[in-house]
Amino acid sequence: MALHIIKLCVGAQSIQDLLDWHDHQAFTRLSLGLDPRPVCDTRMSPKRRDEVLNGGSLFWVIKGQILVRQEIEDIVTLDDVDGRSRCEIVLKHFHVQTAPQRRAAFQGWRYLMPKDAPADLTQISGGDELPEPLRKELLDLGAW
Repeated sequence: MALHIIKLCVGAQSIQDLLDWHDHQAFTRLSLGLDPRPVCDTRMSPKRRDEVLNGGSLFWVIKGQILVRQEIEDIVTLDDVDGRSRCEIVLKHFHVQTAPQRRAAFQGWRYLMPKDAPADLTQISGGDELPEPLRKELLDLGAW
């Protein structure tokens, strides 16, 4: 079973900010001759690496809500110039919007069980009988 990771997208005000950051990161990495795939740098490496790499995604919290996810392709542990260990979570460049789900602030990253992960927006159904503004408001509030 896949295990997911959840992380705050610090400084982002919207999904577009995340997309722009990943585009800039890809351009910079490519110009340096590095792999252009998006990378999330963290200090701590997941101990449950194999479970995460078995189909897990990184769910991004933007302004207090999970709004988007990216599939995780690899987890690489490196040593920096001072000899300290750090981790790069290598992501697919493709982003999937999720149903909004409120989350309190936290530091670093956390595991996210599949049963607790929000659904992809493409998978949400129902509510067709509701007026579209009300349905959108419920989705935006994370109540759906």
